[in-house]
Amino acid sequence: MARRNKGGKIWPYILLVAIGISIAGSAIRFLGENPAVIVGLAIIFIIAIVSICFVRMRENKNRDITSNETDDLQQSQLTDEEQGVLVDDLVALEDEKKVWLAEREKLVSENAELRTTNDLLMKKYGKVDDLVTLAENSKVVAKAMQNIIEGYGDEYLIPAYSLLDELAEEFAYTNAAEELKAARTRTKHLIKTGQAADCDYVEDYRRNTAISFVVDAFNGKVDSILSKSKTDNYGKLQQQIKDAAILVNKNGGAFRNAHIKAEYIEARLMELKWAVAVKEIQKQYQEEQREIRERMREEARAQREFERALKEAAKEQEYYEKAMDKARAELAQASEEQKEKLNGKILDLEAKLKEAEEKNQRALSMAQQTRAGNVYVISNIGAFGENVYKIGMTRRLEPLDRVRELGDASVPFPFDVHGMIYSEDAPALEKELHRAFMHGQMNKVNSRKEFFKASITDIRALVEKKGFSVSWTLEAVAAEYRETMEIEKRIATDPTVRAEWETHMDKAIEEDSGEENQTDVMDEAI
Repeated sequence: MARRNKGGKIWPYILLVAIGISIAGSAIRFLGENPAVIVGLAIIFIIAIVSICFVRMRENKNRDITSNETDDLQQSQLTDEEQGVLVDDLVALEDEKKVWLAEREKLVSENAELRTTNDLLMKKYGKVDDLVTLAENSKVVAKAMQNIIEGYGDEYLIPAYSLLDELAEEFAYTNAAEELKAARTRTKHLIKTGQAADCDYVEDYRRNTAISFVVDAFNGKVDSILSKSKTDNYGKLQQQIKDAAILVNKNGGAFRNAHIKAEYIEARLMELKWAVAVKEIQKQYQEEQREIRERMREEARAQREFERALKEAAKEQEYYEKAMDKARAELAQASEEQKEKLNGKILDLEAKLKEAEEKNQRALSMAQQTRAGNVYVISNIGAFGENVYKIGMTRRLEPLDRVRELGDASVPFPFDVHGMIYSEDAPALEKELHRAFMHGQMNKVNSRKEFFKASITDIRALVEKKGFSVSWTLEAVAAEYRETMEIEKRIATDPTVRAEWETHMDKAIEEDSGEENQTDVMDEAI
């Protein structure tokens, strides 16, 4: 739409000026040509003209503003399609507003529920940290109950020698019994002074009753556990005491948190520690005494062998000396033909006499040298498996006698000898071999058990490196073991062989039983 003329029409202003001039002329003619009158009329006329112009200009300005607003409104009018889209957008915004308000109401409701739940939890359990502590305690109690139900496996094993290592660093071995006595005294002191347990009761009677309940329950369990202490179950019993404390404290919770104090639990654990240490020391002492007795028996056997060998050698030497004296006497009276025969006999007797003297001297030398002996390397595949060797020492004149003794009723098969090493210092050689194959020792708790998992070629190489010349048997015969394996195969598949073997074994068992009875009768008679 076209805008109106902002300036408006000017003819009304010209008309007004003309009327004003006409009125002024008529007034001058009527009033005379007085200057004051003329000036006054002029001023009045000018004011009237200015007022009229001002009013007219205001009307024009208002008319222009209205015209502009009308034009803008006409230009801003939208089409029907645009208005439809705008309405749809407004409807969608309104729907989103409703959804947002619904979500807001839901969140407000959930927040109120969470606040209510949190208030209940805080009221019942206190802080969230208390909930975490409660969960952890529940896990500990569950584990303790699981241990009691399923038993204490190898995960709780603690080698007893670790106790002795710790003991050796802190005290002398002889102080273990004194430490055990001190631990028991401390336990009694804690009970007597009321430091063993605690609870939240204020009233003395209830408090003392609750404390006595948990202390008696815990001590009953611990005393039973301590009565089972041995050298090989320290770790398991230690865990049993800890679990007993956990369960007693759990049950004590019903009596205003009645519980065993950590200090008292530690005191009872120290009792267990020293009890096991004492038993381990006693065990080692017994083993040392057994080893000393065995060494003394071995020395006694060796001494008897030396004495018997000396007597036999002296007797043999005397026999050959007498034989030579007799031969020489016969030689003096013999004919030429007999002399040749007697000379040969004398030479033979001289050789045997020399051999007897050397044997006598060797027996005497070994009897005098307390460290001379033989280090043996033997195996028993049927008893210990492949590549397991016993490295030991004997001072016997006949070292194989010692090997035969080792293969007695304590093992199912006899030992095979791989090497027999004579040394002027047999104990030192034995110790050196033990140290060299220490990591292969079968029993890593008791070093006196002289069985090692090793290669026979490595043992031979080390011995030869030391300068010893030894005849070695690298392959174990294991005759009885291999024959037993073959018999087992045959009796498993051949009923006839099985029947024959059973008959043979029945007969052997009867014979062995008869020999045992005869031995018993002889022992009683003796």
